[in-house]
Amino acid sequence: MSEELNMVFDDLKTSNDKTIKHLEVALSKIRAGKASPEMLQGVMVEYYGTPTPLQQVANINTIDARTITVQPWEKGLLAEIMKGIINSNLGFAPQDNGEVVLINIPPLTEERRRELVKMAKAEMEQAKIGFRNNRKDALSMVKQLKEEGLSEDMVKDAEEEIQKITNAYYKKAEDLLSIKEKDIMTI
Repeated sequence: MSEELNMVFDDLKTSNDKTIKHLEVALSKIRAGKASPEMLQGVMVEYYGTPTPLQQVANINTIDARTITVQPWEKGLLAEIMKGIINSNLGFAPQDNGEVVLINIPPLTEERRRELVKMAKAEMEQAKIGFRNNRKDALSMVKQLKEEGLSEDMVKDAEEEIQKITNAYYKKAEDLLSIKEKDIMTI
Protein backbone atom coordinates (compact mmCIF):
# COMPACT_ATOMS: atom_id res chain seq x y z
CA MET A 1 0.00 0.00 0.00
CA SER A 2 2.82 2.46 0.78
CA GLU A 3 3.97 2.12 -2.83
CA GLU A 4 0.61 3.57 -3.93
CA LEU A 5 1.00 6.38 -1.39
CA ASN A 6 4.47 7.18 -2.73
CA MET A 7 2.94 7.42 -6.20
CA VAL A 8 0.32 9.86 -4.85
CA PHE A 9 3.08 11.99 -3.29
CA ASP A 10 5.16 11.87 -6.48
CA ASP A 11 2.15 12.89 -8.59
CA LEU A 12 1.47 15.79 -6.22
CA LYS A 13 5.09 16.95 -6.39
CA THR A 14 5.14 16.66 -10.19
CA SER A 15 1.91 18.67 -10.52
CA ASN A 16 3.19 21.30 -8.08
CA ASP A 17 6.52 21.51 -9.95
CA LYS A 18 4.56 22.28 -13.12
CA THR A 19 2.60 24.96 -11.26
CA ILE A 20 5.85 26.52 -9.98
CA LYS A 21 7.34 26.43 -13.49
CA HIS A 22 4.22 28.14 -14.87
CA LEU A 23 4.48 30.80 -12.13
CA GLU A 24 8.16 31.40 -12.97
CA VAL A 25 7.33 31.89 -16.66
CA ALA A 26 4.39 34.18 -15.86
CA LEU A 27 6.51 36.28 -13.50
CA SER A 28 9.35 36.51 -16.04
CA LYS A 29 6.94 38.13 -18.49
CA ILE A 30 6.16 40.92 -16.03
CA ARG A 31 8.79 43.53 -16.68
CA ALA A 32 10.66 45.04 -13.79
CA GLY A 33 12.26 48.08 -15.40
CA LYS A 34 15.22 46.27 -16.93
CA ALA A 35 15.11 45.25 -20.58
CA SER A 36 14.96 41.50 -21.12
CA PRO A 37 14.32 39.30 -24.19
CA GLU A 38 11.62 37.44 -22.19
CA MET A 39 9.48 40.57 -22.43
CA LEU A 40 8.80 39.70 -26.07
CA GLN A 41 7.75 36.11 -25.36
CA GLY A 42 4.32 35.58 -26.81
CA VAL A 43 4.78 38.14 -29.61
CA MET A 44 3.56 36.62 -32.85
CA VAL A 45 4.75 37.68 -36.31
CA GLU A 46 3.08 37.00 -39.65
CA TYR A 47 5.64 34.84 -41.50
CA TYR A 48 4.60 33.75 -44.99
CA GLY A 49 0.95 33.91 -43.94
CA THR A 50 1.44 31.94 -40.71
CA PRO A 51 1.49 33.45 -37.19
CA THR A 52 4.93 32.53 -35.86
CA PRO A 53 6.59 33.25 -32.48
CA LEU A 54 9.03 36.16 -32.78
CA GLN A 55 11.88 34.00 -31.40
CA GLN A 56 11.60 31.75 -34.46
CA VAL A 57 12.21 34.54 -37.00
CA ALA A 58 14.70 36.83 -35.24
CA ASN A 59 17.47 37.13 -32.66
CA ILE A 60 16.37 39.06 -29.59
CA ASN A 61 19.03 40.68 -27.39
CA THR A 62 19.54 43.50 -24.93
CA ILE A 63 22.28 46.01 -25.59
CA ASP A 64 21.84 47.77 -22.24
CA ALA A 65 19.40 47.88 -19.32
CA ARG A 66 16.91 49.98 -21.31
CA THR A 67 17.14 48.67 -24.91
CA ILE A 68 16.03 45.48 -26.63
CA THR A 69 17.17 44.74 -30.19
CA VAL A 70 15.35 42.43 -32.57
CA GLN A 71 17.49 41.30 -35.51
CA PRO A 72 15.30 39.55 -38.12
CA TRP A 73 16.78 36.69 -40.10
CA GLU A 74 15.19 38.18 -43.23
CA LYS A 75 15.18 41.95 -43.79
CA GLY A 76 11.67 41.76 -45.29
CA LEU A 77 10.31 40.86 -41.87
CA LEU A 78 11.07 44.23 -40.25
CA ALA A 79 7.59 45.64 -40.90
CA GLU A 80 5.87 42.45 -39.71
CA ILE A 81 7.99 42.39 -36.54
CA MET A 82 7.08 46.04 -35.84
CA LYS A 83 3.40 45.22 -36.37
CA GLY A 84 3.62 42.13 -34.15
CA ILE A 85 5.22 44.06 -31.29
CA ILE A 86 2.67 46.87 -31.52
CA ASN A 87 -0.27 44.41 -31.73
CA SER A 88 0.95 42.51 -28.68
CA ASN A 89 -0.22 45.40 -26.42
CA LEU A 90 2.99 45.42 -24.39
CA GLY A 91 3.07 49.21 -24.48
CA PHE A 92 6.32 49.39 -26.45
CA ALA A 93 7.06 51.81 -29.28
CA PRO A 94 9.46 49.90 -31.56
CA GLN A 95 11.74 51.78 -33.95
CA ASP A 96 13.09 50.40 -37.22
CA ASN A 97 16.54 51.55 -38.36
CA GLY A 98 16.50 49.48 -41.56
CA GLU A 99 18.55 46.65 -40.06
CA VAL A 100 17.10 45.94 -36.61
CA VAL A 101 14.09 46.85 -34.51
CA LEU A 102 15.02 48.83 -31.40
CA ILE A 103 12.75 48.95 -28.38
CA ASN A 104 13.50 51.50 -25.67
CA ILE A 105 12.11 50.49 -22.30
CA PRO A 106 10.95 53.61 -20.46
CA PRO A 107 11.62 53.79 -16.72
CA LEU A 108 8.63 52.68 -14.68
CA THR A 109 6.50 55.18 -12.78
CA GLU A 110 5.53 54.44 -9.19
CA GLU A 111 1.94 53.84 -10.29
CA ARG A 112 2.99 51.41 -13.00
CA ARG A 113 5.23 49.56 -10.52
CA ARG A 114 2.24 49.08 -8.22
CA GLU A 115 0.17 47.76 -11.15
CA LEU A 116 2.94 45.28 -12.00
CA VAL A 117 3.08 44.10 -8.38
CA LYS A 118 -0.71 43.55 -8.54
CA MET A 119 -0.22 41.51 -11.72
CA ALA A 120 2.48 39.43 -10.01
CA LYS A 121 0.18 38.84 -7.02
CA ALA A 122 -2.61 37.75 -9.39
CA GLU A 123 -0.23 35.19 -10.92
CA MET A 124 0.59 34.02 -7.40
CA GLU A 125 -3.14 33.56 -6.68
CA GLN A 126 -3.44 31.41 -9.81
CA ALA A 127 -0.54 29.29 -8.56
CA LYS A 128 -2.24 28.88 -5.16
CA ILE A 129 -5.40 27.71 -6.91
CA GLY A 130 -3.27 25.20 -8.79
CA PHE A 131 -1.71 23.95 -5.54
CA ARG A 132 -5.15 23.59 -3.92
CA ASN A 133 -6.45 21.64 -6.92
CA ASN A 134 -3.38 19.38 -6.85
CA ARG A 135 -3.89 18.80 -3.11
CA LYS A 136 -7.57 18.00 -3.67
CA ASP A 137 -6.62 15.45 -6.35
CA ALA A 138 -4.06 13.83 -4.04
CA LEU A 139 -6.54 13.66 -1.16
CA SER A 140 -9.15 12.04 -3.39
CA MET A 141 -6.57 9.42 -4.43
CA VAL A 142 -5.88 8.71 -0.74
CA LYS A 143 -9.62 8.43 -0.12
CA GLN A 144 -9.83 5.91 -2.94
CA LEU A 145 -6.95 3.94 -1.39
CA LYS A 146 -8.84 4.01 1.94
CA GLU A 147 -11.81 2.37 0.24
CA GLU A 148 -9.40 -0.28 -1.06
CA GLY A 149 -8.30 -1.10 2.49
CA LEU A 150 -5.74 1.53 3.57
CA SER A 151 -5.70 1.83 7.38
CA GLU A 152 -7.01 4.94 9.18
CA ASP A 153 -3.52 5.71 10.56
CA MET A 154 -1.94 5.55 7.11
CA VAL A 155 -4.72 7.79 5.72
CA LYS A 156 -4.09 10.34 8.49
CA ASP A 157 -0.31 10.25 7.88
CA ALA A 158 -0.83 10.58 4.13
CA GLU A 159 -3.12 13.59 4.57
CA GLU A 160 -0.52 15.26 6.81
CA GLU A 161 2.24 14.54 4.28
CA ILE A 162 0.12 15.97 1.45
CA GLN A 163 -0.42 19.16 3.47
CA LYS A 164 3.30 19.36 4.28
CA ILE A 165 4.20 19.05 0.57
CA THR A 166 1.59 21.67 -0.36
CA ASN A 167 2.90 24.08 2.31
CA ALA A 168 6.46 23.67 0.99
CA TYR A 169 5.32 24.64 -2.52
CA TYR A 170 3.33 27.61 -1.16
CA LYS A 171 6.57 28.78 0.46
CA LYS A 172 8.50 28.39 -2.84
CA ALA A 173 5.85 30.42 -4.66
CA GLU A 174 5.84 33.11 -1.94
CA ASP A 175 9.63 33.37 -2.23
CA LEU A 176 9.39 33.77 -6.02
CA LEU A 177 6.78 36.49 -5.57
CA SER A 178 8.79 38.42 -2.98
CA ILE A 179 11.89 38.35 -5.23
CA LYS A 180 9.80 39.63 -8.15
CA GLU A 181 8.15 42.31 -5.99
CA LYS A 182 11.55 43.56 -4.81
CA ASP A 183 12.75 43.52 -8.43
CA ILE A 184 9.75 45.56 -9.60
CA MET A 185 9.90 48.11 -6.78
CA THR A 186 13.68 48.67 -7.06
CA ILE A 187 14.35 51.84 -9.02
